[in-house]
Amino acid sequence: MRDALERLAKDAVVASRRNAALVRVSDRTFDLDRLPIPSVLAVGAVHAALVAAGLRGRTDIIAEAADVLDVHTLAMAISAGARAVHPWLALEIAAEVAGTRGAEEIDAPTARMNLLASLEAGLRKTLARMGISAVASYVGGAFFETLDLAPEVVARCFPAAPGWEGTTGFEALATNQLARRATAIGLDGGSSVPAASPASVPREPRLPDPGIARFRADGELHLFSPRIVAAIQAVANGQGPVVDTLPAYRAVLDRPEAAVVRDRLTVRPAARRRAVPLDEVEPARAIARRLVVSAMSVGALSPEAHQALTIGIQRAGGAANTGEGGEDSSWYIAGEDGRRRDAVIKQVASGRFGVTAIYLARAEQLEIKIAQGSKPGEGGQLPARKATAYIAALRRGQPGRAYLSPPPHHDIYSIEDLAQLIADLRAINPGARIGVKLVASRGVGTIAAGVAKAGADYIHLAGGAGGTGASPLSSIKHAGVPWELGLSEVHQTLLWNDLRDRVALRTDGGLQRGRDLLVAALLGAEEFALGTAALVSIGCDMARQCHLDTCPTGIATQRSDLRAKFTGTPEQVERFALGLAEDLRAELAAIGARSVGEVVGEASSVLQATPRGDVGLRRVISAPRWSAGPARRQTPEAAGRTLVRAPASPLEVRLVAALRGHGAVRLEGLGITTAERSFGAALTGAVQRGEVRVPVSVSVRGSAGQSFGAFLGEGLEVRLEGVANDYVAKGLSGGTVIVAPDRRRPGAAPGVLPAAAGAPAADHPTLAGNTCLYGATAGRLHVLGRAGMRFAVRNAGADAVVDGVGAHGAEYMTGGTLLVLGPVGPNFGAGMTGGRAFILDPEGSIRSRIDHSSVTARALRPADAPDAAFEVARLLRHHRDAGSERAAALLADEAATMTSMWVVAPVDAPVAAIPLRLATREAAIATGTQPIRSRAVIAAGA
Repeated sequence: MRDALERLAKDAVVASRRNAALVRVSDRTFDLDRLPIPSVLAVGAVHAALVAAGLRGRTDIIAEAADVLDVHTLAMAISAGARAVHPWLALEIAAEVAGTRGAEEIDAPTARMNLLASLEAGLRKTLARMGISAVASYVGGAFFETLDLAPEVVARCFPAAPGWEGTTGFEALATNQLARRATAIGLDGGSSVPAASPASVPREPRLPDPGIARFRADGELHLFSPRIVAAIQAVANGQGPVVDTLPAYRAVLDRPEAAVVRDRLTVRPAARRRAVPLDEVEPARAIARRLVVSAMSVGALSPEAHQALTIGIQRAGGAANTGEGGEDSSWYIAGEDGRRRDAVIKQVASGRFGVTAIYLARAEQLEIKIAQGSKPGEGGQLPARKATAYIAALRRGQPGRAYLSPPPHHDIYSIEDLAQLIADLRAINPGARIGVKLVASRGVGTIAAGVAKAGADYIHLAGGAGGTGASPLSSIKHAGVPWELGLSEVHQTLLWNDLRDRVALRTDGGLQRGRDLLVAALLGAEEFALGTAALVSIGCDMARQCHLDTCPTGIATQRSDLRAKFTGTPEQVERFALGLAEDLRAELAAIGARSVGEVVGEASSVLQATPRGDVGLRRVISAPRWSAGPARRQTPEAAGRTLVRAPASPLEVRLVAALRGHGAVRLEGLGITTAERSFGAALTGAVQRGEVRVPVSVSVRGSAGQSFGAFLGEGLEVRLEGVANDYVAKGLSGGTVIVAPDRRRPGAAPGVLPAAAGAPAADHPTLAGNTCLYGATAGRLHVLGRAGMRFAVRNAGADAVVDGVGAHGAEYMTGGTLLVLGPVGPNFGAGMTGGRAFILDPEGSIRSRIDHSSVTARALRPADAPDAAFEVARLLRHHRDAGSERAAALLADEAATMTSMWVVAPVDAPVAAIPLRLATREAAIATGTQPIRSRAVIAAGA
């Protein structure tokens, strides 16, 4: 194969020098005596040779390949250098399928077109995951990582690709092709039933099923095969001491051949670290506090399964993660045993579904998901069939709609943005640990260093395995890398940059036994997350139909008939978690360790690479020793405690201290500067904890920093006279935020805005930055001027009035009402699935500004939609009361105003529909209202 690639590359260079504008890399003529080179290797070698010769700009590459049968291989061929791909064998197979069982109504041309459409859709999704909008930018970009390829292969075929050095060379790759040839020869010879059978008839040869999507006994190895599923459930369902079930469990999980990276890491014999008696190792419940159940939302799971996982792991001493779909507020009431039933880890994802003030205030840990292991770059996905009315209410969206967190994370474009979100969360809940979820990939160590500097308390490093089955198959199989590689890079990078003590490290990805946890600890993990194994413990049989809402065990479904079949209990989760901890205890005793903490980061002294010649694996286990003391090693929660962190808003800290124990006040005369960030979040947190009573109204003047009014809760009002930075009213949760011009500013024109309804747009001041009202769930925002781009992104229930917005307004909006009294930027309403927007637009230009695939724009006719006209008038009155002279002028001639109003709504939503509003409100932890007191002034100075 090495020689064949050399010839291929040379031929391409010669053809280019002879002025060939296009070279076609084809395997059309292969047969059993002339095997093809895998198309990705062939294209990569030709592309690399042309680039090295300085000829790639004058000669293009087309791949004519039989092995391009799925989206991943197509994307790989293009990223390796092909300008175009002809999947000739796939097209022939599609034509053969036409008219057969399941495709009776499809002819051959339609089958081919369907295949091409599917490949194109998958490729577009892959590009979106990478943040690429044009396929031309993807060609030859090497947007993939190499795993376990020998340096000779990488140098020849993928010199620009990042990756992890391994031992698989051309000889091994050629052996794989020879094995496929042997299979083909066997099929070519045919097969039949034994001749001794009188009824024997020849049987048509059948291609082997490799078991890529479902387990097959003669297919590829599955880490959750039926035998392993049964073994996990035997531990979870056992009656006697859990330690009695572990010998049989270990025997089932022993693998004769390496299947994952950790299988190629050998734990050194105890002779080098004298073994200790098991009773000297820390108890299982002390270890279990390091365990968490991975983020799985209510929606992906049934409510019953979600509660079983949450209650079970927290009884064991660990922590449960809500996932990104919000949480049922009825779970905030303690159970009969007095223990909490809601998850102590609340996830805040890019979409921020269901994130409310009380949700944030109740958390012991707040986890920011900017990556996801099972489908990196895609975020969470919930099929529309799972979005019942109950699930939609939790997520503040519409029933029957698909829910996804798209690749662009609207509030996290940089480490600075991440630091701001961390500051927001720490402001509303100072006692919570703030974590960030990353996914294993080459270069993740650099990102982790930035996360540590941004102020995170822990980093969750996810591997490429896992997911509740709602992910696309190509994402489950081909996105992300093993956690062992990413964890090692993160741990070592943090050590080299003197940042390791600042953060705790957590990992997940197919953890099943004590040895897995031991290897994770040796590579740097202090905490461990269980996903699939936890689901299996409560009855999951790996049917792999989570996305279809047909889970036969009632775990990954919202159908009431299937949920009735669920038999899982918290006791099963608790028992399995403690069994896993006991298994880890045995592993620790065998290497002479008495606690998990003392082995964290000790890979270089305990692990060996197998084979020893694997240079890449030697680097994985070569971290220098972590110099942390016993207290830090034993307590992951201690990470970063020695750091002195300034509050996001010193002014608000003083304000909360002054109001502690009081409430029902109105404060005016406060000055604010851009150094005051997240103003309103700390006050909301104090209200939720019962330290301050509502109503409270605060008026400030000046230039506010980022996240003014973030998470503002019910009964709170903040007014700014001046200008605000980005993220105004982020996560608004029932409060009222007003941003108005500063009338006292020298040189400012009198009045708020021009009184005339048709005032020129240029006279409207810009008062707020980008991404305002992001992820809001309730409340009102009034901007008496313009705002920037991405206004009301992910708004899920708040009302807003603004005098003009930039591009991408109402993006991914799922609820609430937006009233825009001025110009609107392009791409308005992209991804919008709920709520409505009213646009004051006498010229009707909004029709050219919307995303037509998501929303429609129609003129408002009060006679046909009286409820909509009433809603517009209601919002105008609120805006007038907030100080808008423009709203007052529009109300003075209400009939004329309505004739200039347009309604923007999701494509299948009726104009007259009232936006979904929750029938019940979440109660704050502490309430108590009094009449608003007379004005008070708190000095802005120290």
